[in-house]
Amino acid sequence: MRWFETPNYDFIGTQRITAVISGALVVLSLVAIFGLGLNYGIDFRGGKEYVFQFDQAVSVIDVRSELTEPLGAQPEVRRYGVDTEIMIRTDAEGEITEVRGVIESALSSMYPDNPYTVIKTDVVGPRFAEDLRIAALNSVIFALAIVFIYILIRFKKWYFSAGAVAALFHDVVIVLGIFTVLAEFAPFDVTIGQSLIAAFLTIVGYSLNDTVVVFDRIRENSIIYKTMEFKKMINKSLNDTLSRTVITSVTTLFVVSVLFIFGGEVLKGFAFALVVGVILGTYSSLFVASALVVLLESKRLEAKSS
Repeated sequence: MRWFETPNYDFIGTQRITAVISGALVVLSLVAIFGLGLNYGIDFRGGKEYVFQFDQAVSVIDVRSELTEPLGAQPEVRRYGVDTEIMIRTDAEGEITEVRGVIESALSSMYPDNPYTVIKTDVVGPRFAEDLRIAALNSVIFALAIVFIYILIRFKKWYFSAGAVAALFHDVVIVLGIFTVLAEFAPFDVTIGQSLIAAFLTIVGYSLNDTVVVFDRIRENSIIYKTMEFKKMINKSLNDTLSRTVITSVTTLFVVSVLFIFGGEVLKGFAFALVVGVILGTYSSLFVASALVVLLESKRLEAKSS
């Protein structure tokens, strides 16, 4: 903990390097999102979801291959926690009981000596899924707009709002990009659904809290050290709050990591988003939001002097 007794790290001095890193991560995430497409769950896509529990372990690959022909398209088949449980998602046409009958018939033929029970059944209509998708997008946009207004009212300078919103956008886009890339091979559910939107809003709140603490110290130091160079004052503020930032992040990360490991299959995607979000939120508070404030203030002073 001696690293935090009298810290004097040059956070602002690394802004070019961190800008390249953050820019690359955001661009790669956007390429993944628009190139691969978002992996919507049935909440936002519409369809049917079934979870089967067998007495013995079954092969996900074999089940997927066997169900493709009777369902008319390849379904999404994943482990649901343990080896004896699988989740099957499909947008096959027909009533939920009809589609379930087709699946059960195929499974019974595949595993005649391996009995199973259906432990979960869910269905979402396409119109309702579209409404949920629009509402989720609006909730994230509305949250970012409220954050911008809140920071503007609290700190009286627009570039503080721009820095905070940019940091939040940075965090959300990268998490979304990671989930998009992991969609094909993650051992747990990383589909975009209502739980992930809840994780995004939680990440926004956490990252904002960190950023506001730093901005508060910047405001205090701007009054105390009026003659200090702006960059040095920002750097001092970041060092002043470093201990609090790191300790809060580590304790939060510990809790969400425990949730990810022991929370069960249903919570793994949500908890994983929080793990990544806490790390990104800490990073963006130190290297993105404040660096953008410095950049915008420098541009403002240049424009004013000219």
